[in-house]
Amino acid sequence: MENMNYRDLVPSAGGSFSFAWRKIFERAFLPLLVAVIIVGLLNGPGAGSRWELDGNDHFPWLFIFPVALLGLAYLFLFLPVIKYGEQYMFLKAMRDDEAEIKTLFEGFKTQYLNIILANLIVVALVILGFIMLIIPGIIIACRLAFVSYLVMDKNMEAMKAVEKSWQMTKGHGWTIFGMAIISFFLFIGGLIVFIVGIIISIMWVHAAFATLYQSVLNANDDENPIPILGVNEVR
Repeated sequence: MENMNYRDLVPSAGGSFSFAWRKIFERAFLPLLVAVIIVGLLNGPGAGSRWELDGNDHFPWLFIFPVALLGLAYLFLFLPVIKYGEQYMFLKAMRDDEAEIKTLFEGFKTQYLNIILANLIVVALVILGFIMLIIPGIIIACRLAFVSYLVMDKNMEAMKAVEKSWQMTKGHGWTIFGMAIISFFLFIGGLIVFIVGIIISIMWVHAAFATLYQSVLNANDDENPIPILGVNEVR
């Protein structure tokens, strides 16, 4: 693993986390750290806000609708672009490419519509899956884990990225699910050591999933037709 090139990666949870840990400290630690902090701050607006209204409140109800509308626009028309850019930035770092902060905002001028549509499709499918007794939602979330990378890395249209992610993750569902479980405990561990720990945990998880995407990409170099999207068991 010491001198492994990203093109030599094979899909595995342990290998992804191991390669990612080494890479984030090799060349791109500072820009990746700054990127995670920026995205964390941009996630903040409205995240913990709430209105506590009772009979004595004279809240200007006229403003609730436009404020809610602005919040939804921020959530669905702005944040996804930054998050897709963040994930692409980590992928570039895993490939020893230049990881620049401007990558966070690259989607606004290159893939804006596809990012917004892809995010809406994934969110809708995952929510629908969770409504169907949770397990289908977990399956869908695992199988669509590569959508953001495909939109940014391969310049795919939204629906094609969804279908391609479903194809690519076939046979890797349990690996992705296992990495999600590991990520949860990493976040808990990061919280225990407060701010620095959680930031490092987030960086490690992002880098690990970018590494897994690259390793699956290495094993799927063919250009076989993409099958119609369907919900199958995690395999």
